[in-house]
Amino acid sequence: MQSPNEIVASLVLLWAVIDPIGTLPVFISATQGREASERRRIAFVAASAAAGILLFFIVVGEVLLLAMGVPLLAFQIAGGLILFLFALTMIFGESKPEVEVKAARSVQDTAIFPLATPSIASPGAMMAVVLLTENSRHSLLEQSVTALLMLLVVGAAYLLMLGAGWISKVIGEGGASIVSRVMGLILASIAASNVLEGIKEYFQ
Repeated sequence: MQSPNEIVASLVLLWAVIDPIGTLPVFISATQGREASERRRIAFVAASAAAGILLFFIVVGEVLLLAMGVPLLAFQIAGGLILFLFALTMIFGESKPEVEVKAARSVQDTAIFPLATPSIASPGAMMAVVLLTENSRHSLLEQSVTALLMLLVVGAAYLLMLGAGWISKVIGEGGASIVSRVMGLILASIAASNVLEGIKEYFQ
């Protein structure tokens, strides 16, 4: 059985890789111009899909990746590239909400990408849950505790997305455009860091 310190350490790690707070700028940008009801639905679908993806990797991720011969670090590199491409759309994309509404994808599509993955269920989060539930090192009870901790963090991300609406109202459309571009630059930096770190670890 895991000690309290080990449980806290796992929770901190999951919070860092899932990063509920970091999901906010992505959510605000991806749902800009949408109705409140749509934003709530997108938040729910995104959180549910992310939880399902991470639960899938907890249950069969290790076995599946080993069977396919896919290194875990490959997910980190690929996810970093995808997040970088999305960050570019935040920086250079159209800033007018009406243009975004015309080109908006369905609620389901927006919830899955970029929110559920790679924002919440990021490659780093997938890799973390696989490592934290490694079959050779952790019992079924310990793996269940890790799954509950993951659901707790994803739940926090969901609650933060629900509260993102009032932030958009406070800063307005112009402020949302500025935030989108600034956070896009930050996301691009994070994505580039993930790719470089993945490449470094892979070749080591």
